Amino acid sequence: MKKEVKSRLRTPEIILKLNNYDDVFSDFDPRPYSQRSLSVDFLDEVQRASADKAERLELNFLLPKPKRDNYKESQIKKRLKNHFKRHFTILDHEMKGTIKTGVIFNLVGILLMFFATYVLFVYKDTSLVTTFLVVFLEPGGWFFFWEGLNLILFESKKMRPKLEFYKKMYKSRIDFFSD
Repeated sequence: MKKEVKSRLRTPEIILKLNNYDDVFSDFDPRPYSQRSLSVDFLDEVQRASADKAERLELNFLLPKPKRDNYKESQIKKRLKNHFKRHFTILDHEMKGTIKTGVIFNLVGILLMFFATYVLFVYKDTSLVTTFLVVFLEPGGWFFFWEGLNLILFESKKMRPKLEFYKKMYKSRIDFFSD
């Protein structure tokens, strides 16, 4: 068996049959392939097809031989790679920002709770001001603390599937074949 065939058998692939190159792009965008927006249907189909695939995969397009054009295919490959890389970078930055915000919220919450504890410890005799400070600081501290944990644990987790999809597609190999 040839080396290329063995390699292809080990690499999971997504195969999509196209009628023409426009199937990959939005019908509403008249720009050239190098700048054109990708079709939402195309992205949904690729995301669905890649869900159970390994991190390294191939995206293969089948097209009728008479409709194939090497120049257009190189433009489309480049456009797809740029799209996937750009969205991966954006989502990665958003996720890191969400986690950073969560950590800051946690620290602010702990600081507010520490300050409320300090007020109770230092000013043992309760006055209107100390009672107000404790009533104000404790719920604020707990709010920031729990909201920070929510951002770190749950909001970042919601972003992970899209981030993994764009990473997987950015690293994928893209090829065109005649059907």
